[in-house]
Amino acid sequence: MNDELKNKSGKVKVMYVRSDDDSDKRTENPRTGKGGGRPGPSRADGGRRPARDERNSRGDDRKRDDRKRDDRKRDDFKRDDFNRDASPWRTVSRAPGDESKAPVDHGSMAGKTVIDPEVIRRQRAEETRVYGENACQALFQSRPDSIVRAWFIQSVTPRFKEALRWMAANRKAYHVVDDAEITKASGTEHHGGVCFLIKKRNGMTVKQWVSQAAEDDCVLAMEDVGNPHNLGAMMRSCAHFGVKGVLLQDAALLESGAAIRTAEGGAEHVQPITGDSVLDAIEQFRKAGYSIVTTSSHKGTTPLFKATLPRKMVLLLGQERDGLSDAALSSADLSVSIDGTGNVESLNVSVATGVLLAEWWRQNKA
Repeated sequence: MNDELKNKSGKVKVMYVRSDDDSDKRTENPRTGKGGGRPGPSRADGGRRPARDERNSRGDDRKRDDRKRDDRKRDDFKRDDFNRDASPWRTVSRAPGDESKAPVDHGSMAGKTVIDPEVIRRQRAEETRVYGENACQALFQSRPDSIVRAWFIQSVTPRFKEALRWMAANRKAYHVVDDAEITKASGTEHHGGVCFLIKKRNGMTVKQWVSQAAEDDCVLAMEDVGNPHNLGAMMRSCAHFGVKGVLLQDAALLESGAAIRTAEGGAEHVQPITGDSVLDAIEQFRKAGYSIVTTSSHKGTTPLFKATLPRKMVLLLGQERDGLSDAALSSADLSVSIDGTGNVESLNVSVATGVLLAEWWRQNKA
């Protein structure tokens, strides 16, 4: 059916309307006469587009057919023909035959090494800080391999040129810092401008010491002496009077920063000796031919300057307040006293050590 419409401009606009009877030409362009194709069902005749489920089902059928073809191809491929383990390009993370478990990831970032906290704790227990110019110079000359890290202030570096060259050559970390930084590193304001982080020494056993001791040998033994400044002063006296062995319960006491600094280099001339207990070690020395000498202000003792000190002896000293235990006093072969004015009850243990060792040196070495 055709309708003609005229607008104000006088132009004719023709509009073609498809009738319901013209179902055979529903896709033909009425103006050009082109097009046309397979007639589709008319909605008037009850025709409808295929539902979505029907279209999907047809697509699923095609996909299933494709998968069947792919499955046939995969089944035809023999995986056994390619042995991955036999490939020369395989990446091996550990040696063949090594069935050890892979390291546990504790949540670290990829590529970062995870350090066991127990390892860190053990390392810190095995290390200590040494400070003071004389102490660090003596330590470097005696055992440079024990140095882990070092800090210096600028003013002392000219006196540590040899140490700095050695550290650079042996890849030892060192830092030239200001006073505030070295105070933080050393833990004290009395650092003397230098601080070393070192590995602690392990103590020798009595058996090891006796096997290499000289005929005239004096060993300093301490019961419950723990003040680092006293220990440092005692090591300094030992170094001065040629006493090389120091017996105590814990060898690490001699490695504290305060003790080594107070010793002013003397710590490098003595060797710690340890045992299950000081008294047990004393008995081992006695069996090895050493005489045990103690000091006391009690009556019945021999004045030091009238006593004959053995060439091979263990000098056993205790803490200032309580002195030696009864068991230690009873183990003595000789007990001496240091006479004086009596104005004070006793001498500081480090001062008494110096007096006693000086007399042993006078009688046996001078």
